[in-house]
Order: sequence, then structure tokens, then C-alpha cells
Amino acid sequence: MPQATVHLLRHGEVHNPDGVLYGRLPEFHLSELGQEMARTLAEHFRQRAERGARITYLAASPLDRAQETARPTSEALRLQIHTDQRIIEAENYFEGMKVTKAELRRPKHWPRLVNPLRPSWGEPYKEQAARVAAAVQDARLRAIELAGGDFGAAGPEAILVSHQLPIWAARLSAEGRPLWHDPRKRECTLTSLTSLVFDDDGSLLRVEYSEPAASLLPGAASTPGA
Repeated sequence: MPQATVHLLRHGEVHNPDGVLYGRLPEFHLSELGQEMARTLAEHFRQRAERGARITYLAASPLDRAQETARPTSEALRLQIHTDQRIIEAENYFEGMKVTKAELRRPKHWPRLVNPLRPSWGEPYKEQAARVAAAVQDARLRAIELAGGDFGAAGPEAILVSHQLPIWAARLSAEGRPLWHDPRKRECTLTSLTSLVFDDDGSLLRVEYSEPAASLLPGAASTPGA
């Protein structure tokens, strides 16, 4: 099999005037800036395809913000959006709340804060990393299949539109690093690309990171874990 790349694309900015941790809640859509970010990524991929990149597979988390981020790329590359539950946002006890220091000091929440290594407030990091890794491997194989022998210079590519925490957990796992971390220090900005490059035998060669919409980030709202 050829070398292949799977891009984990974080969604764009979300309209969230109340500043809540929206998690898996429905009806959280891209803001106007988020839509611009999504169009910027679509243009980024379109230009790469014009230069010979073989981008053959596109999937997204079922949540609105991920589907909306994928749509311009789907149109630019004429690719169907496949929905993959395995790249959905992490489960979180604090979903729907505005997570402030004052809120976290309330005694009713304390049992959820006892183990930041797991973490005790949501889906275990290990489970997030495992489900995303499985989706990545399936996307790699699907991209190769859909390329139909025309692999381009660097091999076929797939795009998976997901969320900050599952992407970061998958990256930490791929790089052999501990999964527990400070959420404020994740390298996974809005519409960033965490790209996993695989050898022809399916082994990971390297992880690359880029921010094609970096010019749109100043002033953008970003809830950690969203």
C-alpha cells in the first residue's frame, strides 16, 4: 500500500454568546467567523488538490459545528461527507454549564474533580484516543481504496473533522506521550490540522501540525475542549 495522510481538522468558531461548555449538545452552530474559517480551509484543500494532492475521503463528527466546517470542503473537492460517531466530542459532566472558578468551588462538583489523570469529569482520555485512532485507520484505508491506484506524489489523503480534546488525545497517544495534560496548553486551535502521516505498511511516520486559518484566530472565542 502507498503512504497515506489523515488530517484531523478541528471545527471553526462556534456561536456561543453564553460561554457554556457545549460538548455534545445540539444546535451549536458556527459563528460568522467560524464559517469564514471553514471556507478558508476549503480553499486551502482546493489549492493543494490543484497542486496534485489526492484527497479522496472526508468524514465529520455528527455535531452541527463539525458538519458545517466540513461542508465547504465537501463542495470544493466534490466529496461526500461521511458521518463518523467515533470522532464526536468527548462526554463531559460539565456540559451545558459555564465553567468558572466559582462554579468549580461548589461542593456538588467536587467528586467529579478527584482524578484529573483519567479524567473523573468525563470520558477517559484512553477511550477517546482509541476511538479516534480506529477512525483514522479506517479513513486511511478508505482513502487508499478511493484513490484507485492514482496515489499522487505523497499518497492519498483523508480529512476527519472533529473536536479539540479527541484530536489532542489522539495526538498524545500517537506520539507516545502521557494523556493527562493542562487543557490550556493544547496545540489544537480552531480549524487547525493535526496530520498523521503513515508509511505504506500503516505504521505512523510522523505527526504534522498546521494552522491554515491562523490569520482569523486573533479575537476568536475558543472554549477549551470544544
